Formats: sequence, structure tokens, C-alpha cells
Amino acid sequence: MRAVTNKTNKPLAVPLPRGKLLRLGPRKTGQISSDDVDHPALKKLADAGEIEIHEEGHTPPKGGGGGRIEPSAAPGHTTTSGGHRSGDR
Repeated sequence: MRAVTNKTNKPLAVPLPRGKLLRLGPRKTGQISSDDVDHPALKKLADAGEIEIHEEGHTPPKGGGGGRIEPSAAPGHTTTSGGHRSGDR
């Protein structure tokens, strides 16, 4: 596993292979697979100085947590956050 740090003061959605996104808050760190390091979109963000990719086994000094990998939303797909409550009639 590799660590990725958001070097900006704004939240980032870092694109990863297989349609995944790593959401990082400002100055937060998340983990990615070592295989994902060569992804062109990831390299572009690193070259622009928006993210820093840490070496294998290197632990960033602070700002850890806040990273969440999730699949990209499919077109036309919606999610709901409410739940069905039974027995409240």
C-alpha cells in the first residue's frame, strides 16, 4: 500500500483505476494500492503538486485519515439516505 496526501486547502477527488475515486479532505492522507501509482490521472495530480505520493512503508507525519475510496457514480444512478421504518403507524 502507498499513502497519498492532499497538498491543497480544498477537498480533492483523486481518480483511480477501475472507476474508483479517493476522496481526500484538505491536507489529509489516504491509501492506494501500489499498482495504482502508474495511473495517468494520479500522475497528473502529482506533477501539478496537488497530491504527494509516499513511498511504500513511509508513514506521513500528520494529516492522516479522511481518505475514502468509492466507486464513481454510474449515470442515472441515484442513492437514498433515508431508511424504511416499519411499525410507526
